[in-house]
Amino acid sequence: MFISIKLKTIIIAIVFTIVVFCTSFIVYKNVKAANSVKHPQENVSVVIDAGHGGIDGGSVGKTTGVTESELNLIFAKNLSEQLKKMQISTFLTRQDDNGLYESGAKNLKRSDMKKRKDIIEKCSPKIVVSIHMNSFPLSSSKGAQVFYKKGNEQGKNLAQNIQTQLSSFVEGTKKDAKVGDFYIVNCTEVPAVLIECGFLSNETEEHLLMQKDYQTNVCYLIMCGIISFLNQ
Repeated sequence: MFISIKLKTIIIAIVFTIVVFCTSFIVYKNVKAANSVKHPQENVSVVIDAGHGGIDGGSVGKTTGVTESELNLIFAKNLSEQLKKMQISTFLTRQDDNGLYESGAKNLKRSDMKKRKDIIEKCSPKIVVSIHMNSFPLSSSKGAQVFYKKGNEQGKNLAQNIQTQLSSFVEGTKKDAKVGDFYIVNCTEVPAVLIECGFLSNETEEHLLMQKDYQTNVCYLIMCGIISFLNQ
């Protein structure tokens, strides 16, 4: 019994290492193509929204207990740094683990979302990108999905550019972006997308989402999608 448990642990470790290596290799193959995209010719800014925060932790990791709000902020900061290297200005709706709701507000969620809308209006960005992690009762569900506001053609175009990039890397990701009825994309006429980067309810994907290299790879491809949209 001891040997089989130990063997199972070794096999799981090997499989996980292979998955990480393969996904990193896929991104490496895409680097040349992504780097061929020209930098935006005009000064542009992007609002990056790290979903949830404060008492609203969002989804929770199936095995590690990591909260969605934690990962959202990590991904948002990673994406921000990569965009800055491409001379694109960024504004984060939140810089830490706190929520954006007003102290003493009767409806904390409403207060939080209104603050995010106020930030978007104040910054007057070219686009808005909201970062989230997914969860579903069926643990086999996996992959990334990008959502946009119904009827916003520029938002659809932005979402599809990002979805196409992610589908080449994140296992289980479908080819098409989808309409999503979310406040953060509905509250503005600016092209806005909400990105579910992966499922915390899927054990394998949960562990991948916590790996620094994987985070950087996913954010790199989101950046490529953004730049592709800006140059169209």
